[in-house]
Amino acid sequence: MPDANDSSIADNLRRVRDRIADAAIRAGRRPEEVTLVAVSKTKPEEAAGKFPALREAFPTLRLHVVGGLQTNKARDAVRLADVIETLDRPRLADAIEAAIAREGRAPTLLVEVNTGAEPQKSGVARGDADRFIEECRARFGTALAGLMCVPPMGEDPAPHFAWLADRATRHGLGVLSMGMSADFETAIACGATHVRVGSAIFGAR
Repeated sequence: MPDANDSSIADNLRRVRDRIADAAIRAGRRPEEVTLVAVSKTKPEEAAGKFPALREAFPTLRLHVVGGLQTNKARDAVRLADVIETLDRPRLADAIEAAIAREGRAPTLLVEVNTGAEPQKSGVARGDADRFIEECRARFGTALAGLMCVPPMGEDPAPHFAWLADRATRHGLGVLSMGMSADFETAIACGATHVRVGSAIFGAR
């Protein structure tokens, strides 16, 4: 018999996909312009243990690194991930560049911007973002594809999303990863190409 939790997740996933499609249409966009990144941060198995087999079984599956990335984990991320969404400081850029050279593969990279200037969060500061983006473009070329942000809880996320979208346009970057379970519809209205949804699919942590 199928697990009841699996059935619940499947139902949640269908609802989220419907909401994404509806939000895109309301924004005058096509639903296929928005990619859903399903986020499971607190599951017991690590990506290194389970993802190679999943990729073999499902070749189109793509692994995104969305949490803060330590420099000593950069090689693992480069070896395993298809997208690293949390490039936010020069030392991490150094570590990723070295890992790319060693592993012979370059995942897609997104610069994370701390749009709310929150000291407890990862992300390059707004005031440093333009310079850092330019440096990363020079270093990584087309592997640097876009930007990511996590607006402060309790604030209207729309200004944060609009700011990030403007920066992406200024730098000619096509990927905008913004919006989570509570605000992904607003993010889609502001131009998100990727939304990161966890609790709305998997339930509360």
